[in-house]
Amino acid sequence: MLQISNTVSIPDSEIEVTAIRSQGSGGQNVNKVSTAIHLRFDITASSLPELYKERLLALTDHRISKEGIINIKSQESRSQEENKLSALERLRELIKSVMVTPKKRKVTKPTRNSQKRRMDSKTKHGNIKKMRGRVKGSE
Repeated sequence: MLQISNTVSIPDSEIEVTAIRSQGSGGQNVNKVSTAIHLRFDITASSLPELYKERLLALTDHRISKEGIINIKSQESRSQEENKLSALERLRELIKSVMVTPKKRKVTKPTRNSQKRRMDSKTKHGNIKKMRGRVKGSE
């Protein structure tokens, strides 16, 4: 059972965990032992609340396929158990991130003084550029 929050949890039967061989160099351990973990979670077929499902499917995350399946691969550790815990933690964080609503931005206006400073600096910069031109009457 993967606990997401106090009220939301995912049963182990909905999470498909497969052990696969890790990629890259690593010698005999990589060639013999399947330590990497491939985790698959079907959003549409899960027991998550509808609000969670809608927001997860609306995400533009490379780990979520068009069919609504979350694919997470973990191969950081040499231990299969550590990789499994890492993959489950990443799934938990992904689902938790959906429920955090971003703060609304308060519309503000720049202060009159900041507008004046900006215009003064633009005028000063323009004058400096004007001075770079040819000098008249020196021919």
